[in-house]
Amino acid sequence: MNFDIFCRVVDNYGDAGVCWRLARQLAALGHGARLWIDDLSVLARLEPGIDPARDLQSAHGVQVGAWPAAEQAQAPERGVVIEAFACALPSRYAATMATRGCLWINLEYLSAESWVEGCHGLPSLQANGVPKYFYFPGFTPATGGLLREPDLAARRRQAQARDRRERLRALTGLPVDGLPAPGRVMLLFCYPDAPWAGLQAALAQREEDTWLLVPGAVPPGLNSRGSLRVLPIPFVPQTRFDELLWCCDLNFVRGEDSLVRALWARTPLVWQIYRQADDAHLDKLDAWLDRARWPEPARALTLAWNRRDDEGVRRALTQALAPDAWRAWQSRCDDWSRELSDRPDLVHDLLDFCQNHLQKS
Repeated sequence: MNFDIFCRVVDNYGDAGVCWRLARQLAALGHGARLWIDDLSVLARLEPGIDPARDLQSAHGVQVGAWPAAEQAQAPERGVVIEAFACALPSRYAATMATRGCLWINLEYLSAESWVEGCHGLPSLQANGVPKYFYFPGFTPATGGLLREPDLAARRRQAQARDRRERLRALTGLPVDGLPAPGRVMLLFCYPDAPWAGLQAALAQREEDTWLLVPGAVPPGLNSRGSLRVLPIPFVPQTRFDELLWCCDLNFVRGEDSLVRALWARTPLVWQIYRQADDAHLDKLDAWLDRARWPEPARALTLAWNRRDDEGVRRALTQALAPDAWRAWQSRCDDWSRELSDRPDLVHDLLDFCQNHLQKS
């Protein structure tokens, strides 16, 4: 099948990250994949082979086009058009779809809320006469699954069989000879409003040393103190982000794409959800935590992190890192990741969905 994927960048790297990962997986399985995106500079941070100044190019078997160029393009004949996160298609392009026999899909944001199960796969007839189907990624068999490559678990096992110091050196260029053997490595990939002061206070007073890896610029005021060593690292390409997560004992991540990758790492994580008006994001976070079923200190830490509660973060992180609580958190993260891995991944679920509907049309 041939796929056109449309993406408008709203949430930093998250929208582009999901769409680029989806496009690469489709291309790797032998399908035609075009990605139309309105901010090539963001995609270039994820994929160094992308030139932000070029309107049309290709990488990893995916054709990449700047959004304005899509106005001159035609939808793929009996292909699939994916409108990511309700981004709205270019008007001229949408007008061509009625005569091309396309399947139109709105790829929704990831949610653990129960109502998405009833909406997953439902159609809505659009002004051009083509029905648009709502496709919800999710954490249950009644949703569309999560993005996961077929060889991901094998690559993780192979990577983690190698010395962690050597892997960190290759990824970050850090002189890691000083990494203490009993110490912990953590990743801090957060939005600017994260309550990092509480994180700093908790880690600085621990007996055990901690390396805190921070991609890009370190937040002003976050620095090494006590048993905490803060280390800025360069951004890694999306194709190597998993390797970075696999190096860490605890991953603080943000947005949708990074959350799913941290889940596949099978280690503890703290998710910073994208903030919405009237704190609507907190309801979504509660639904996700209900699915996660983490020990109470880990749940309290995630809530405090998203409520920007420095004191709550300091207290909950200290409790979550205590030996018994830490082992329970590790065990639950590993179990949930395995449970999710036993279900079909998003791409194969999506392909089945598309084939079934195109055969009926």
